[in-house]
Amino acid sequence: MAYPSPSSNTPSDVDDNSSVMPPSSSSTSADLDRPPDDGPAPVSWPEDGLVTPSWARDLISTLDWASRRIPPSDLPRFLPVEVFDRLVLTASKLLHKEPNLLRVEVGEGFSGEVVVVGDVHGQLHDVIFLFEDAGFPGDDRIFVFNGDYVDRGAWGLETFLILLAWKVCLPDRVYLLRGNHESKYCTSVYGFEKEVLTKYGDKGKHVYRKCLGCFEGLPLASIIAGRVYTAHGGLFRSIPVTPSKRSKGKKNRRIHLNPEVSTLSLGSLEELSKARRSVLDPPWEGLNLIPGDVLWSDPSMNPGLSPNTERGIGLLWGPDCTEEFLKKYQLKLIIRSHEGPDAREKRPGLSGMDEGYTIDHVVESGKLITLFSAPDYPQFQATGDRYRNKAAYIVLKPPDFDTPVFHTFVAVVPRPKANPYYDFEYVIDSDEELDLAAMVPAAP
Repeated sequence: MAYPSPSSNTPSDVDDNSSVMPPSSSSTSADLDRPPDDGPAPVSWPEDGLVTPSWARDLISTLDWASRRIPPSDLPRFLPVEVFDRLVLTASKLLHKEPNLLRVEVGEGFSGEVVVVGDVHGQLHDVIFLFEDAGFPGDDRIFVFNGDYVDRGAWGLETFLILLAWKVCLPDRVYLLRGNHESKYCTSVYGFEKEVLTKYGDKGKHVYRKCLGCFEGLPLASIIAGRVYTAHGGLFRSIPVTPSKRSKGKKNRRIHLNPEVSTLSLGSLEELSKARRSVLDPPWEGLNLIPGDVLWSDPSMNPGLSPNTERGIGLLWGPDCTEEFLKKYQLKLIIRSHEGPDAREKRPGLSGMDEGYTIDHVVESGKLITLFSAPDYPQFQATGDRYRNKAAYIVLKPPDFDTPVFHTFVAVVPRPKANPYYDFEYVIDSDEELDLAAMVPAAP
């Protein structure tokens, strides 16, 4: 598929909100109904085990072709499970070694740019366009993805795998943070589990388990160039602890959470660094509250911290909390994601997601931005009146990397034909009114 040159659509300053229009797909409905030709050769793992940009681009090309030409259950013909295993294993080893809070260092003399991407939700063709428009990762371009790679869209697996390929290829140029949909509960409700089982058949449970294991390794947040905090949901609470007395002669001191503390206060980066991120689902309690907050919380125009009762998980935080956090850590921006157009229409006082981003808080120390990178979302809608939202990504440039340049774009059309993998007519709300009881694993 041919796309316009990325350089022809690059805004020159912070206020440029010009929209990028992807071309229509060359595939017609007649093309999609024809039996596939032989197609590309099946993807094979590099003999030397080294994933290169060329290999990653070939993977994109193959998965793009497959999404247009073959039924989902034929995907293993072109992406064998053995190749999937090698890619996910290699990526998982990298991800599990990374800290909860990534420090994305640009290095002295770095003259390139950092691209921040919000939710993409299995919209493979829009992700491919985003890469073509922004430019692929490389020596002069770092990517930070802010979670929610899967669910709702029909190509969550393909989307996640191409991002893993670039992570393996250029680990210090691609950073993948975790979203709330990188969890067992969300993927069982919003389609990813069924998608994987459909595509890989009798190997589907194996593929799904490997993906969940990879999700466990995804870091929770990043700080870019010492100036910009990014996380899927946003800010988080402090978890007060009380050291217990230790018996004489014993080395270890047990730490107890203080259940008497009822007032909420902002957590520290030190607490975030020590959180246990391998927990994929509730119960969010104890030290696990911090990952739950980071993944599920939302901003508010009301001051202070309060429970996020709409979602049932995480917090709501006001402009005063944004100011406190930015000032304490000498930051200029918070970039979070997590809210698409369906969520924002229910949030009085906050802007809609028509353009793919909103500036939610403007305070003395800086700004809070919500970024959403899935256009015309969700792919499957129960109402005739679609949101038809634009999507956006942010480019941060030297010398300070704290002045966001917004690039908006619309969906690649027409999307290839696909069937939903979840009951989208029933699951209308955006992660709201969650069945919390179902999220808690049953006792063995």
